[in-house]
Amino acid sequence: MRILTVADEESKLYYDFYRPGRLDGIDLIIACGDLSKSYLEFLVTMAHCPLVYVRGNHDDKLIDTPPEGCECIEDTLYTYKGVRIIGLGGSYKYRKTGSNMYTEKQMTRRIRRLRWKLKRAGGVDIVVTHAPIRGVNDFDSLSHRGFECFRELVERYSPKLFVHGHIHMSYGVNIPQLSDFNGTTVVNAYDHCVVDI
Repeated sequence: MRILTVADEESKLYYDFYRPGRLDGIDLIIACGDLSKSYLEFLVTMAHCPLVYVRGNHDDKLIDTPPEGCECIEDTLYTYKGVRIIGLGGSYKYRKTGSNMYTEKQMTRRIRRLRWKLKRAGGVDIVVTHAPIRGVNDFDSLSHRGFECFRELVERYSPKLFVHGHIHMSYGVNIPQLSDFNGTTVVNAYDHCVVDI
């Protein structure tokens, strides 16, 4: 299965400079937050596949007006062609206002609420988040800190992919788009990245 992952900034390749057929061969689009509603609707309209998404820390508006034709997978287990996917959007809580920010304890609770579904499904293949794993592609500042509970989630279920956004490649020169954590491929979906599973 070929997956287009996107996050944080509308990819010029798939938006401004889009050409018909550019999304041919893509089986699924995963959006990891902080993208405009119009961009997500454009992608799902041009593609011949589903688009699933989680919300980023700047996506409060998508709660009341979600993008049409797209599937929000927040706090759920979504299965597509046998691939099991869970969604846990939002970032580490770094200010008092904002619906899509969580403390470590709150995110841990969200994961705990998915355990029965994960047990029934026999695990998970792809974890979709906005924030990164603590210690993998994150920073020490509260606004760009990853979650420790994501480390535990990956260690427990060994998904094939952990796909996140939030960490822009422009933040530094040594930010990888693909990395490995305990045998799980970690994808920083900033702008776009195509992966096969």
